[in-house]
Amino acid sequence: MICGVLGDPIAHTLSPLLHRAAYDACGLDWEYDAHRVPAGGLAAFVDGLDASWRGLSITAPLKREAASRADEVSPTVVRAGVANTLVHGDGRWYADNTDVPGAAAAVRAVWQGSVSVATVLGGGATATSTGLALADLGAGTIRLLVRDPDRAADTVAALGRHPAAPAVEVLSLHDDEVVGEVVVSTIPAAAQTDDVVERCADVPVVFEVVYHPWPTPLAKSVLHRGSSGVGRGQVLVTGLDLLVHQAALQFEQFTGFPAPLAAMRAALS
Repeated sequence: MICGVLGDPIAHTLSPLLHRAAYDACGLDWEYDAHRVPAGGLAAFVDGLDASWRGLSITAPLKREAASRADEVSPTVVRAGVANTLVHGDGRWYADNTDVPGAAAAVRAVWQGSVSVATVLGGGATATSTGLALADLGAGTIRLLVRDPDRAADTVAALGRHPAAPAVEVLSLHDDEVVGEVVVSTIPAAAQTDDVVERCADVPVVFEVVYHPWPTPLAKSVLHRGSSGVGRGQVLVTGLDLLVHQAALQFEQFTGFPAPLAAMRAALS
């Protein structure tokens, strides 16, 4: 069987490393490669695949296209409006979003405390998925700190579709306070100014979804405080944690086998 990851750019992706490690651990003679597919090209790529293709991992800028290309979509995709997973069977494509449960699992792997209020830095597609994950974890208030409120409209709409109906606040990345038990940063390292980093210093859990370049200024601040004995209670969740958990869920949907998490984690070391 054949699987793969699609996106543009795609050369940086670690998905083949993770999925191939899982195949090896489970004794599966499957293929998984990266394919550069630009925006607007998903339908043509998918239409050219035969029955030997089982699953596709979808990255930027194709996640909205994936949601609209599928014959059937999961409730999570309906909520998020984006898909990162396409599963092929009986000539049909099923779309799911494993970023949402993957983000929740990444947090729960290191933090068992309650989540009632959370802050997300940024308002794009990744903010949508992590915001929905925070709502799944119990966040009743989600604060989006953004540079351009208009660009957060899709995320606000997606969070409004969550059954828990969390209160969503759209505020300024430059000026407003970071509050809650969890802060998720979806902004580039270049946007993580000293002021932004400092405002995250008192939040118990810092979830930095960016893993290249590493460490980001935000991650570096958490690691430094821990090593210097200051702020030892602050927990760091990384983009690699998210990558592993969402890939594990994809692997299970593609193959029907339980994901070998230890082997997938080891592949990144």
